[in-house]
Formats: sequence, structure tokens, C-alpha cells
Amino acid sequence: MKYRVLIEQDEDGIFIAYVPELPGCISQGKTRDEAINNIKDAVLGYLISLKKHDEPIPPSIMELL
Repeated sequence: MKYRVLIEQDEDGIFIAYVPELPGCISQGKTRDEAINNIKDAVLGYLISLKKHDEPIPPSIMELL
């Protein structure tokens, strides 16, 4: 599955990454690459938790096209 990741830089220069299709799935990093790696881990944990609790997995952006 592929999800859209949005990255913004805050006023302190920290990169914030989040996935709009996965509410609350957010991470950060000192660099853009670090934020991307961290959000990948966050998405994996998010999806594992949904599956563990028998919650529906939101469709990825690719599934909607």
C-alpha cells in the first residue's frame, strides 16, 4: 500500500511528516530524509495496530485512483 505523505518544516527547522489518510499518524525528523524514514515506521505501526484491533484499514491513495 502507498499512502500520501505530507512534509512541512516548522519554525524550529524540524520536518514534520503526516499521512492524511491515517488520522493521527505523524512523525518528525531533523532532516527530510529522517522524517521520511520515521513516518514509514509510524505507518507500519499504525497499520499493525489497526489489524490487531480488527479495525478497517483505510484505502491508500493508489487504491482510490
